[in-house]
Amino acid sequence: MAARTPAPPGRSTAGLVLGVVILFVDGYDLFVLGTAGPSLLAYAPWHATPAALGVLGSVTALGMPLGAIAAGWSGDRWGRRTPLTVSLVWISFWMLLSAVAPTLWLFGATRFATGIGLGALVPVVVAFVTDRAPQHRRTFHSNVALTGIAFGGLAASLLGRALLPALHFQWLFLIGAFPLLLAPVVWRLVPREVDDPAKDRAGQRASTAAQLFAPGYRRPTLLFWAATFLALILVYGASTWLPTLMVEAGYDVGSSLEFAVTFNVGAIVGTILVAPAADRGYVKPVTVACFLFAAVAMLALSVPQSRWLLLTMCAIAGLGSLGAQNLVNSYVARFYPPRIRGTALGFSLGVGRIGAIVGPSYLAVVTILITTAHVGFYAFAVPAVLGAIIIGLLPARARTRSRREEAPV
Repeated sequence: MAARTPAPPGRSTAGLVLGVVILFVDGYDLFVLGTAGPSLLAYAPWHATPAALGVLGSVTALGMPLGAIAAGWSGDRWGRRTPLTVSLVWISFWMLLSAVAPTLWLFGATRFATGIGLGALVPVVVAFVTDRAPQHRRTFHSNVALTGIAFGGLAASLLGRALLPALHFQWLFLIGAFPLLLAPVVWRLVPREVDDPAKDRAGQRASTAAQLFAPGYRRPTLLFWAATFLALILVYGASTWLPTLMVEAGYDVGSSLEFAVTFNVGAIVGTILVAPAADRGYVKPVTVACFLFAAVAMLALSVPQSRWLLLTMCAIAGLGSLGAQNLVNSYVARFYPPRIRGTALGFSLGVGRIGAIVGPSYLAVVTILITTAHVGFYAFAVPAVLGAIIIGLLPARARTRSRREEAPV
């Protein structure tokens, strides 16, 4: 049967812009807690400690696998529009409650609930953008959309620098309730159903987690889960510990904002630059290279460097961690057919989120058990090398795909 006509450029561009905006929301709401952290600790009525701040970050991460798995599956089952709209309304509601929570305990409960909504956004947005992208630019489109997370994180940092401590830290969470305004836009622009060329004869679309373990998919599914787990160890471990490790190594980092900007800019610029090569059929070697870049950057940072080289290595670390995770998401989206694309992304991110929980603790345990100088940098290099090996074991494509399933969407 003839392949379908690729999506019109206007339609794919509109989907890409919408994806960037939605994931900007994701990045802002995810990183705003870290931005507000010092002010939260200084807020006398709550008597918060650094340990309590760590727990708040953990409960946010705990909610994300639930949202990722549920939204990914429902996006394949009933279309991308419903889970995206519901997630935006859900996030706005709980961010509003975060802004007015009277106690630390209730604030923590709102962060857990917000995490569920944040976990839902990435798998559905990446699936939606990939659905609408031209076949030869799918990785580029999904990577550009994923840069919205880094831009949102930067916005949270810059807004916090401008508003705090002059304003109460909970004002930053009130700003995070504005995604409610996006909900009607999503409902209007996102189609109700997934445009899937692989329907069965009855016109039904089956989407179950069991399909991820069908012949030809079982081994890649497990490898994608492992790669996401390792990439998120790098992302969350680096965001938590890398500035501290650099100070302990004798670097004058200047400020956490400078590090955050360099790290995120490296991820943004780097993933956009490597995406065209991935779209030309080199997604596997490009992803392997990004993981190896992270290992090289960490090893280089363990040795005293000049300031320009220090910032360069920070940028490469951003590409090798957050950039590698973006490429893994794009790889998953390209690898599976539309009928299970969201489910595959949801489970990959859901299982991989364990790495987000383990990452900060992993570095803490290593630095406590092994007192060798610069061991923290070496500890970062281990998951980076393992991630490169895992990606190298993946097949180029699923053996069960038909030519019809490869048609542009």
